[in-house]
Amino acid sequence: MSIQSTCVTVVTLLFILSYVTCQRSPTISHISPEQIKDVGGIAELECSVQYAQEYPILWVKVDRLRGSEQLPISSGSSLIVRDSRFALRHDVSSSTYTLQIKDIQESDAGLYQCQVIIDLANKLTSDVWLMVRRPPIISDNSTLGVVRSEGQNADLECYATGFPTPKISWRRENNAILPTGGSVYRGNILKIPAIHKEDRGTYYCVADNGVGKGTSRRISVDVEFPPVITIQRSHLGQALGFDMDLECHVEAYPLPAIVWIKDEVQLSSNQHYSISQAGVGTDFTDARIRILSVERRQYGRYMCKAVNKLGQSEAYIDLYETSNPVCPPACGNSRHGDATSIASSTLLLIASVAFASCNW
Repeated sequence: MSIQSTCVTVVTLLFILSYVTCQRSPTISHISPEQIKDVGGIAELECSVQYAQEYPILWVKVDRLRGSEQLPISSGSSLIVRDSRFALRHDVSSSTYTLQIKDIQESDAGLYQCQVIIDLANKLTSDVWLMVRRPPIISDNSTLGVVRSEGQNADLECYATGFPTPKISWRRENNAILPTGGSVYRGNILKIPAIHKEDRGTYYCVADNGVGKGTSRRISVDVEFPPVITIQRSHLGQALGFDMDLECHVEAYPLPAIVWIKDEVQLSSNQHYSISQAGVGTDFTDARIRILSVERRQYGRYMCKAVNKLGQSEAYIDLYETSNPVCPPACGNSRHGDATSIASSTLLLIASVAFASCNW
């Protein structure tokens, strides 16, 4: 073969090779893996393409809820978005387009897509997720508080957003034991079957994902139950003419109506009785009736009765006569108390005079 023929053959092969090369389809040869960054950090998203010199190359952000909505960020080696936090580098040797995002915000999280536009109906795409770590926020659809009657079931629900996905745990105030047992329960729903009045109180939903200090929500659990009455002494004695207090301690929710009854007659405050109540928290009431200058007809059985919508309860206190007064409550306010006080003062005066005479 002549040298001329060889040169023609080589030129022909180079032309064919060049033609084949020019006809090769564009490809995306590299895309960055998923990025997980903190707020305020920097992310760099890389997209390398081959055989795409004559095609538009774009970075876009895709709305993952509405996939048809896309925000173009760059075209070729130029930014479209005018935001100083964004920058674009183009490495010609590797045909790599690097999208840099500085001072990352929570709103930057999402799906970013490298696109090679072939024609109006055809494009190449490759995706990369940018995940931004976010502290947990407890959702509004979480339980704010519950009120249940004793014996009913109660479900406390707690949900939180954030990245990574927050973990939910439950605690009671002062680390009291949970109805499920133990001081901590993990899960979105704390189930309390057949709730008891001992289960009432303050619960805390705690959401934590390792970002920041976590967050918590205070949840009030109220349990409706019928009254329970406690008395310290069911038999009390007092002398005629002296005051006497009868007391009962009532536990109930909702708060009950409390009355004192003697000989089937409901008593009220007057010149013979003084009735008072003092609430202690939302579930407790201390009820007292003071019998003023006890008369003989006031000895006998007194009933403390408490009623709410779930039921009623009664407790009894027997008041009997004694020869010696019981002080307090108010011995000094009775006629016998006054006489005793006068006698004591007189004796004290006589003793003082006698003592002074001896010293003289």
